[in-house]
Amino acid sequence: MLNWIRRAQTDAGERPGVTSEKAAEMRKLRGENRELKRANGILKSASVFFAAELDRNK
Repeated sequence: MLNWIRRAQTDAGERPGVTSEKAAEMRKLRGENRELKRANGILKSASVFFAAELDRNK
């Protein structure tokens, strides 16, 4: 069976699986999660840097 037919059946609820809408939402959330993890790493590095600067200036 062709992929687009299976996808249409899943989206219509005629076949088990993840719908196109849910798959798109998961892709979006994974991208956001990846970006937040990257930003968190940058902020952690910056806080370590500034904490070291404060210690040097005491």
